[in-house]
Amino acid sequence: MREIEIHDYARQLLEAHGAKAIAEAAQNAIDLERNGDVDLAKAWRRIEYAMKLMRGPHQS
Repeated sequence: MREIEIHDYARQLLEAHGAKAIAEAAQNAIDLERNGDVDLAKAWRRIEYAMKLMRGPHQS
């Protein structure tokens, strides 16, 4: 997946699912790693990271 696709997909997930999307992306990556699909798991980790960047730092 190209970087632009990662960020576009991450933005869409955040808009649709909010902060819950980050946890879902992480869980997808874990499941894929367990099943041996390392390349797709890496894509989900990149999506997760992109969503974290978009969300910004935690605020109190």
